[in-house]
Amino acid sequence: MVDLGRPRRGSPARYRQIARILTRHGLGFLIDRLGLPRPDRADRPAPPEELRPLPPTLAGRVRLALEDLGATFIKLGQILSTRGDLVPPELAAELGRLQDAVPPEPLAAVEQVIAEDLGRPASAVFARLEPEPLGSASIGQVHAATLATGEQVVVKVQRPRVAEQVEEDLAILSQLARVAQRRTSWGRVHHLPAIVDEFAATLRAELDYIREARNAERIARNFAGLPDLRVPAIYWAYTTRRVLTMERIDGIRIADRAAMQAAGVDLRAVAVRTLHMSLKMVLEDGFYHADPHPGNFLVGPDGSVGLLDFGMIGVLDRSTRENLLYLLLALVEGDVDRLVDRMLALGIVGTTFQIEQMKHDIRHLVLPGAGLPEEEPDVHRFLDGLLTMAYRRQLRVPSSLLLVCKTIMMHQALARHCDPECSLAEVLGSYARRLAAESYLPHRQLGRVLTALSDLGDLALTFPRHIHRLLLEAEQGHLTVNIRIREIEHMLEVLNRMVNRLVLAIVAAGLTVATGLLLQAYRFRGIEWIAGGFLIAGFVAAVGLALWAILMVVRRRHH
Repeated sequence: MVDLGRPRRGSPARYRQIARILTRHGLGFLIDRLGLPRPDRADRPAPPEELRPLPPTLAGRVRLALEDLGATFIKLGQILSTRGDLVPPELAAELGRLQDAVPPEPLAAVEQVIAEDLGRPASAVFARLEPEPLGSASIGQVHAATLATGEQVVVKVQRPRVAEQVEEDLAILSQLARVAQRRTSWGRVHHLPAIVDEFAATLRAELDYIREARNAERIARNFAGLPDLRVPAIYWAYTTRRVLTMERIDGIRIADRAAMQAAGVDLRAVAVRTLHMSLKMVLEDGFYHADPHPGNFLVGPDGSVGLLDFGMIGVLDRSTRENLLYLLLALVEGDVDRLVDRMLALGIVGTTFQIEQMKHDIRHLVLPGAGLPEEEPDVHRFLDGLLTMAYRRQLRVPSSLLLVCKTIMMHQALARHCDPECSLAEVLGSYARRLAAESYLPHRQLGRVLTALSDLGDLALTFPRHIHRLLLEAEQGHLTVNIRIREIEHMLEVLNRMVNRLVLAIVAAGLTVATGLLLQAYRFRGIEWIAGGFLIAGFVAAVGLALWAILMVVRRRHH
């Protein structure tokens, strides 16, 4: 078993607990693969009330195991549900069902966190703090409250010691990722340690409620003057890294369609408003709410939409937004070649052969039916198929692009829930065309032209010097050209291992045959017994080498 060492805050007890939970959910085969310690017989078994019947599918068992492992692993599963390039579609769909709901902390524990962070008792800040939380998750819980000054607010309080537990789990995940990268081809292809580092940064940001408050204020500024979207105001005097106090927004949960109909809400207007909200955040602002599940949307009687929970935010630079805009336009217009060009511009990496396969796959995604020109493309089907294709073709897709695809798909699902006839392709087409036309207006292009002129001026000043250096290097015979072929290092590594094993197998076969012939030729008398002993030892070593070579081949095929 691989020695995991002692990570910075990964206790042996936590390693054993992880192994025990994996075993309980029928995932014991992962213990040896990840180098985890096997559960000791003395470990306390789970009480009967914690045991749940195992789902029939592997994906279902993985989901339940992650729920039992706690906050860090639940968040990891939720992130992986958006990474269709890393996990198969059935597992991604199952992880999308992860429930981040746990029994709430007692009110006394909540009040203690408030007192520690605000420097005064909760009773001195709030005239009333409701004992029953509005919601309880693995990282924190939310309570309705009334400030001493009379304002109705919502208080989000982090669970005691959850940050320490998260740091310990992140250290363990980092270690397991390095083990998986060494021992599995899947880990090597996807560079698991880098993925865990990215996940760690996302989760640490979610633990910082000050950052969440700033996210909320930035989205509020982006939608200033648009009454259709409501973002709760932040009470900074009562906000810290572990306590977030914000305005209470009332409304009907967007998942409750019957209640919205009973209140006379225009459901089609809400659906279109939700899509416009998503497109503005993604394509115009480049700063979007990346967790648009139904619990984070409240609909007012006037049809306005209230947005909650700003812990998970996606950020896109201008270049990515432009490429994404024209990719969506190409999708609406059914232009496969432009779609592939924009996908490559967005950083989707593949070989030339994979690109030709991509065109074939995308042609079926854009026009999945009879292929008629007037057939409207299904944006959800295309984005979902894109994630599946990335996994099947082993393409490298930027995580930011995967997150925005999942966000758009979730917004479409919300819109379809409100109005099943709502067409994302129709809304997207008109919105994207308007945005593309506005991007060519003179005042929009002025800044880019000035930047380009500045770059051109710098190039004109430095170009002669660079040419002089290049010619000097060529004249002195020091000019070298470095060519790097994609994936060549991996191919050479695989070829080197194959040759080494082939040589080892030939040596083992030669030793086996030679020692067998020499053993038959010997008559073990006197000192010849010593030589015979050496021959027997050589024969055993040859057989061992042969078995080891066979084992390596079998393990490689299994991986």
